Amino acid sequence: MEEAKEFLQLNKEEAESVSRLTIHPHRLGFQCSFYEDFALRGIRVDSVQPGFVSCTFRVPPRLTDKSGNLATGAVANLVDEVGGAIVHVEGLTMNVSVDMSISFLGTAKLNDELQITSKVLGRRGSYSGVIVLVRNKVTGELIAEGRHSLFDKHGSKL
Repeated sequence: MEEAKEFLQLNKEEAESVSRLTIHPHRLGFQCSFYEDFALRGIRVDSVQPGFVSCTFRVPPRLTDKSGNLATGAVANLVDEVGGAIVHVEGLTMNVSVDMSISFLGTAKLNDELQITSKVLGRRGSYSGVIVLVRNKVTGELIAEGRHSLFDKHGSKL
């Protein structure tokens, strides 16, 4: 634990740099949060149909690990966000993620263009299940397959 604390300690220059940051409060429904902007900036929605969405995303440097691959946490975030978007009802709060299962089948490198598709598998009451596929758009290689379960506290209908 001490090693982790030491690793996270900022030196004087870093502390001064952080203290100069201005982060304005998030206005829900009007703008992206810092987190959404950091994780999703650059994603492009290509196609939307009932129960299906397809997006394109180029792997940016900010989401790569030390090996230059798209970080597994970034893949999990894409599964969460794109999977949640397919069952979201405009004007209501986002659904709650109940469970995610992700199979990591390949790697994506910096600047690889990815195709991310999400499809609703089914819905029972307020519970929805979706599948999210992350592929290399050029080679067709399947990078990850995610199954995502969500709960809608409003009980909305798709």
